[in-house]
Amino acid sequence: MAETLTAFFPYRTDTDGVTVRVAVSYLADQSSPASGRWFWTYHIRIENHRDEAVQLLARHWVIEDAMGKVHEVRGEGVVGETPRIEPGASYDYVSGCPLDTSSGKMAGEFHMVDGQGSTFDIEIPAFKLVAPGA
Repeated sequence: MAETLTAFFPYRTDTDGVTVRVAVSYLADQSSPASGRWFWTYHIRIENHRDEAVQLLARHWVIEDAMGKVHEVRGEGVVGETPRIEPGASYDYVSGCPLDTSSGKMAGEFHMVDGQGSTFDIEIPAFKLVAPGA
């Protein structure tokens, strides 16, 4: 099972009892290189290995294109949700990222709260956005 997860989710970090895994896909049908637009989807899995439930409150992304242009995104929750993740459970979501270059990278953190109301940040692993042939 762990080998399958590693194959599907090649990027992983573990922070304070929470694992974040990432898989990335380039979407050729939504990209237009001739117009300077490339698009990827990323699949995030958040696994709670703690003894108590945690809730995702907010996200912070740092997105960098191949020219070094950095864009930061901050906001409440993910895909319109602030999921509560029970001990031993996981939460998955898929979102997307357009770039003006054929490659780039993303990284960030999720702001979480535990059952006692203590907040903490968990790392999202840095991952590459690379179009075929880039």
